[in-house]
Amino acid sequence: MEKRGLRERKKERTREALINAAHVLFCANGFEATTIDQIAEAVEVSSRTFFRYFTSKEDVALSLADDQITAVLQAFAAQPGDTPVLTAMRTAAVDVVRVHEAETRYNSLQNLISVSPALTAARVERSAARFDEVVRQISARMGVDPDVDPRPCLVASVVLCAVPTAVVAWRAAGHQTPESELTGQAFDLLSAGLDYPAQPAVPGVS
Repeated sequence: MEKRGLRERKKERTREALINAAHVLFCANGFEATTIDQIAEAVEVSSRTFFRYFTSKEDVALSLADDQITAVLQAFAAQPGDTPVLTAMRTAAVDVVRVHEAETRYNSLQNLISVSPALTAARVERSAARFDEVVRQISARMGVDPDVDPRPCLVASVVLCAVPTAVVAWRAAGHQTPESELTGQAFDLLSAGLDYPAQPAVPGVS
């Protein structure tokens, strides 16, 4: 048991070292210009060792984002059972992001995503891979069958894709508001409804 514990701790240290090295190199050289060989060399391990922990550059870059989704789902499940779905998800997401945004690695990740179309697309794809898991949690809170009621799927799609994409777009447009506040704003806009009125037609203008 002790040997297995030591082995697991060593593996976790190596994984963290690879994540740290990757983010330093991504920030210094850019995501596209950084190679897996460079990341492995910075930790003094082989590329083969890198692939024991991560499948690609996108995988190591977005590992923190994956951990964040897991933390949000755990926080969502811990919300009082009578809390409405979107309110519970907003509270969970804002609280988790507020904790993460104090970390240098998290902020560097957000900046990388905002300027890298490849990372933006990969983040959406990886979030979508958690879709069924999120639907199950939302359905359980609502007490409905997602095979019959489409609402859990709609909320899951919004939470996993629309909110992160909106926040990244706002950040890329130059908004300096903390990530947690932007996340809260996105949920507030969703709660208020999206059927915005169209601009009235101006007579004589087509």
